[in-house]
Amino acid sequence: MAEAEIGIIGGSGLYGMEGLTHIEERSIRTPFGNPSDSFIIGSLNGRKAAFLARHGRGHRISPSEINFRANIYAMKELGVERIISVSAVGSMREKIKPGDMVIPDQFFDHTKKRISTFFGEGVVAHVSFADPVCPELADLLFQEGKRAGAVMHKGGTYLCIEGPQFSTRGESNIYRGWQVDVIGMTNVTEAKLAREAEICYSTLAMATDYDCWHTTEEAVSAEAVIKILMKNVEASKNIIRGAICGIPKDRNCPCRDALRDSIMTKEELISEEVKERLKPILRRYLK
Repeated sequence: MAEAEIGIIGGSGLYGMEGLTHIEERSIRTPFGNPSDSFIIGSLNGRKAAFLARHGRGHRISPSEINFRANIYAMKELGVERIISVSAVGSMREKIKPGDMVIPDQFFDHTKKRISTFFGEGVVAHVSFADPVCPELADLLFQEGKRAGAVMHKGGTYLCIEGPQFSTRGESNIYRGWQVDVIGMTNVTEAKLAREAEICYSTLAMATDYDCWHTTEEAVSAEAVIKILMKNVEASKNIIRGAICGIPKDRNCPCRDALRDSIMTKEELISEEVKERLKPILRRYLK
């Protein structure tokens, strides 16, 4: 039986989730190492949920140091079928103001150091990633955000950079020319791994600043980000609590079968070691 059906990954400023009852704290080891922190598992509005602080409680892990594979693998082991990811982002559009919330539906991966797949080392899989966000989960978050009174923007491209530095003005202006909508440092890697694990994924992105492209605003700083972020954290928690109530028990989206017809390696050529390591991910497709 699944220990959790819904996963919540909290980013900057979101290190806990009030409202969880029957709480258990679980430390999980994976074949890929340790996740960012222990999982807080409990019941949220009658649904089994698992919360993970992406940067660790106390914000001690930088974006490039996050063990993304361990985080998503552990979610899969817990039985999670849907992940709601909460993140601080910079706005690359005048219309997306600091304090607004965005539900991106596309990503641009501009990272440089990340391992963003579970596969390799004897097994090859190519999942479809044309539409990287679960449409059902994204729509739920958007509708709940509107009900909660937040200024919401549905759709748009999230540019994921390596960090941990913010952009130069030159970079920021080039990124604007790429027609991206928000900029962050974490979500594309999570989304890729969640798709390989057949977990629905959507982002609740909290705009905290205008990066540094906006000529009438101060350049982004950690202090400015935190100031706006703290105003948005409570709103994001309310949106998550409301959205969880509306999540259907059954999944009818393509995410649940993402690996079907995607594994290129014949089963007899996959080593027992690899089969065991990827068992939570491959079990549906191994005889």
